[in-house]
Amino acid sequence: MNLGLNDKIALITASSQGLGFAAARELLREGAKVMLNSRNQENLDDALSSLREEFGQDTAVSAHPADLTNPDECAALVQATVDQFGGLDILLTNNGGPPKGTFESTTIADYEQGLQLTLMSVVYLVKAALPHLKKSDAASVLTVTSISAKEPIAGLHLSNVIRPAVVGLTKAISQELGAEGIRANSILPGWTATDRVEYILSNRAKASGATSAEEAAKITSGVPLQRMADPQEFGRVVAFMVSPAASYLNGAMLQLDGGAYAGLM
Repeated sequence: MNLGLNDKIALITASSQGLGFAAARELLREGAKVMLNSRNQENLDDALSSLREEFGQDTAVSAHPADLTNPDECAALVQATVDQFGGLDILLTNNGGPPKGTFESTTIADYEQGLQLTLMSVVYLVKAALPHLKKSDAASVLTVTSISAKEPIAGLHLSNVIRPAVVGLTKAISQELGAEGIRANSILPGWTATDRVEYILSNRAKASGATSAEEAAKITSGVPLQRMADPQEFGRVVAFMVSPAASYLNGAMLQLDGGAYAGLM
């Protein structure tokens, strides 16, 4: 299937590693022009070098550092994308996720920081991107949330609380902006074999006295496919969701968890 992504312009936040990087790879593979983002310039340089080595030095990929909790930096990131590539068709909002913890261990400051990173960063980015998305004939916003928006994950209290708010924001945007040709959807990944998941498994192993492999086995035993997702699998689904091939997909909350969530809705 031709996804129709050739020469489409995409901004992907938190894309120097993990899920964001996987999404960038697949969009580049489909011919899109991609702006990478991270707070860490060294990580950005490594990601940019890796992608140019894979796809060619003249590949339409660039990078711009920004702190997503800062609205001015979010606006500058969007403008840098437009300046570099001449417009914006796709906004993929991704972030590293709030830190682990329980209700008792989570401080008020943790809530405030988590809201800024996980929820307000999406608000800042969409606000800044909206004038440019309105000019696109294939505008798409995709928020990366988590299966925790449907089913709480033990030890990830902030994610359980804030991710559903991002889903609500996405749904509201899909209703309000659909008439202007701007689609908004959310992807809810489950357990995917990224560095962040390795961090979570390591912390669980320290707390339980088990190994990371044993903690991973506990998780995958509850997944009908009996494994975690590969980041490339996530990237492929993202590429479809933001593409013109999915032009009637709007307001969808797609879980990508191998069937682990057993609810009907």
